[in-house]
Amino acid sequence: MSETVSGFFLTQVINYGAPLFALTLFFGAIGLPVGASLVLIAVGAFSQQGYFEWGLMAVLGLLGAVIGDTLSFSMGHYGKDWVEKRFGSSPSWINARAYFDKRAWVAIFLTRFLVTALAIPTNLIAGGSGYKFRRFMLYDTLGEATWVLLYGGLGYAFGTQWEVVYEFIGNFGRFLLGAVIVGAGIWLARSQLGKPRQVEQST
Repeated sequence: MSETVSGFFLTQVINYGAPLFALTLFFGAIGLPVGASLVLIAVGAFSQQGYFEWGLMAVLGLLGAVIGDTLSFSMGHYGKDWVEKRFGSSPSWINARAYFDKRAWVAIFLTRFLVTALAIPTNLIAGGSGYKFRRFMLYDTLGEATWVLLYGGLGYAFGTQWEVVYEFIGNFGRFLLGAVIVGAGIWLARSQLGKPRQVEQST
């Protein structure tokens, strides 16, 4: 199903150019399964073959991705009151929020192009935790620019072999996602073990 959707959007980008490309990356940034990375790599490859002007595609694609991230950040921001009511008194939430605040720029930057599956949750957490919007925009724009230039550049460099590039990046991304999940599990386990246990007093 996802490959069919990706193929559809890639066809529309080939037919209609930069505006559809920007819209595709916008949809990807808000979590729709449009295969944004695949389309980005393919557009880089087709630009090398003369179908597109790469500079224009890169700028509009970056704009679409950043607008999409801003929207998902806003969803987290306007939903933070519900989150605070639901989880605000939870020690796990408090610890996770403090941990995120200290390393938010790393999470925001890296999830734009390395662990892209965690980009939407990161945006929602950033918005819901009260993280400053201007800082989010700085690291988000840097990360998305890296994504556009890196993925599109690889497509441009490898040309007709762009599908091989996409497959390699997909496998590498899944490996990193698994590593992050395992690391998060270890961190949660250690934080739970590190809590002092209450000794029940006999009456």
